[in-house]
Order: sequence, then structure tokens, then C-alpha cells
Amino acid sequence: MPKNKKQFAVIGLGRFGGSICRELYHLGYEVLAIDQDEEKVDEYVTFATQTACIDSTDEKALKSLGLGNFDHVVVAIGDHIQASVLTTLVLKDMNVPIVWAKAQNKYHQKVLDKIGADRVVHPEFDMGIRVAHNMTSEKVIDFIDLSNDYTIVEVYATKKLHRKTLIDSNIRATYGVTILAIKRNEDVNVSPRPNDTIEQGDMLIVLGHKDEIRRFENEGL
Repeated sequence: MPKNKKQFAVIGLGRFGGSICRELYHLGYEVLAIDQDEEKVDEYVTFATQTACIDSTDEKALKSLGLGNFDHVVVAIGDHIQASVLTTLVLKDMNVPIVWAKAQNKYHQKVLDKIGADRVVHPEFDMGIRVAHNMTSEKVIDFIDLSNDYTIVEVYATKKLHRKTLIDSNIRATYGVTILAIKRNEDVNVSPRPNDTIEQGDMLIVLGHKDEIRRFENEGL
């Protein structure tokens, strides 16, 4: 069990909610798996600390599970907007500290934001963006959007950067991006120094404006 014994609950055991439930359980956390479909609940008996088959829009049912005492609740009911919104509203009224909710579309997200969801996620939309980036750039391994303008990407260093130091490559001055870390095999150099050397095949963790990142990918690698 992790040192911080947080309690999690996942409401909605479809692909998204189910994968979160399984992973949290495998990481050693206490997880309550909730769905109104009894077959889905039965499926997760071995992948959760506790399970419950209830209608999550029923305030009394949610309170009976003691969800107000949980640290983090995920509302993964993306396909039923009304149920998702009502469930999130009830959880925030119960003063659950952190509620994450899955949104089906932008309208759904706006409503969830207005009623106090701490974070709204679009798994299909986010994965679509990730796949598109990976399809269009062979150099990008993965990326994290920090905002509409800034992102962090993982890229492989090519022959163009082989045996060059950060000073020699002049990456920051030329492209306006920052190398946050260099990973070589299992060794990770966090906050590399100007005289540290890059080798072909190193994984570079790069922070910058999306336009500058794109220019670095096209011209610097």
C-alpha cells in the first residue's frame, strides 16, 4: 500500500472508468468501484477494494457509501450527460475534496466546470490529439499539453545532435525551447548543465511554445 493511503472511488465502469479502477487497485490504493449495471460491478470485484451497484444520481445512495470521506472521486459517466452532471453536483455538495469528471463534448465540459468539477477530461479527444501528433511526427514519442500555447514533448535525439553539448547545439537560443532532461538508457539527467553532451538516441524532454517545438522538430533534430 502506498504511504499516503488515499481512498478513491470510480463511478461508471466503462472502458475509461474501468481502466482507472484497475490501475489504482494495482498501484495498491483503496478503490470503491460503482456502477448501476450489476454485471459490470461483478466484473470488478477482483479489481477493487469494494464494489457497489447503485444509481449514482440518488443522493441517499451516494451518502450511504460514505463518499464524503473519500479523497478523490472520478465520475466516468461520459455517455449519459444528465447522470454525469447530477452525480458531480451531489458529490460537490457532499464536500468531496477532488472530483474529476469525464465529458462527452464541450457543452458537457462547460456544465461540469460551472457546477464545480475540479478537473474535466476528454479521453477520446485527448487520445485523438496524441495519435495525430504521433502519426505526423516520427520524432515525437509523447507529449503533455500545459496550455493552449505551451507543451512538453519527448523526442529522440538524431545524428544531427550526436556528441554535441547543450552549448554547442545552442538549442535554447536558436529555437526558444528548453531541455528539461536527457534520458540515456535507464539514466535520467534532470536539469542538464550547458556542458552536458547529447548522444544520438537520447530521449530529450523539451518544454516550449508549440510553434517553437514544431520548429525544433523540423529543423533542430
